Amino acid sequence: MSSLRTFDLNLLLAFDVLMRELNVTRAAEQMFITQSAMSHILQKLRQHLDDPLLVKTPSGMKPTERALALIEPVRALLAETERLIQPPLEFDAATSLRRFALAATDYLEFLLIPALTGVIAQTAPSIDLYVKRTEAAFPVAQLENSSLDVVLGFETVLNQPAHLRCQTLFDDEMVCVVRQNHPIIRAAPSLEDYIAVPHMLISWKGTPAGIIDQHLQEMGLERRIKLIVPNFLSAPLIVAQTDMILSLPYKLAKRFTKFVPLEIFPVPIKLPSYDLVMIWHPLRDKDPAHQWLRDKITTICRNIDSL
Repeated sequence: MSSLRTFDLNLLLAFDVLMRELNVTRAAEQMFITQSAMSHILQKLRQHLDDPLLVKTPSGMKPTERALALIEPVRALLAETERLIQPPLEFDAATSLRRFALAATDYLEFLLIPALTGVIAQTAPSIDLYVKRTEAAFPVAQLENSSLDVVLGFETVLNQPAHLRCQTLFDDEMVCVVRQNHPIIRAAPSLEDYIAVPHMLISWKGTPAGIIDQHLQEMGLERRIKLIVPNFLSAPLIVAQTDMILSLPYKLAKRFTKFVPLEIFPVPIKLPSYDLVMIWHPLRDKDPAHQWLRDKITTICRNIDSL
């Protein structure tokens, strides 16, 4: 008796051709093999299925009852196999009901999400978008189980596992902002002036120190942090009405100047630029819908300075 482990599934394709042609020579031509090779395949089928399958009669070869019973199941199996090995259907954003979940900082939420929702509204009106706040622990499990599609943020902060896919979207640098007509900061501040002015800090953890404080500490210096807020939402309004100074990424500072009267200056500390990245699980690498989302995010970020 044959088992699946010892059965060559290609024999089923030959069986289907033999049942259609009821002739070994014509079946061989259909499969682009020799008649002797097709005769050998028929013999293997007979051995596996323990049945002659095709029998010579005065009017030609006729299928046995066993062969007749197998014709439709074999054709259904071949059709399903053909469907399984076909490439996935193209993703139709215009009709898709897909829901995407993104994890992002309020920085990227501010810069990216308005443009992304605009693109979705125009090209994919039935797609839903959920934005979650990034957490201290990197959400590996959520990416793996598809409760998150992508994570967006600063690469140095995210510190993602190496097995995940990562794409750089753009880079940014730290600057500082003060209100217009500030009593002390009227031009690019010296390090002395920078430290002398009270600072505002954005820290979603609520910790009274950030990247700049680490660099100042290495220099034996310290700044006074007068106010800590958990996100960027109220920051420009507060700075515009006080004498505090706020250090933040340039692209965000540039956006703030459109809403409130602020001046942008370089931070008088040598700081690296920061890569903004998009991270996803390789399980979704070839998913057409996921590729569509990543392409839209990449396109928007490529033109982020013109938004």
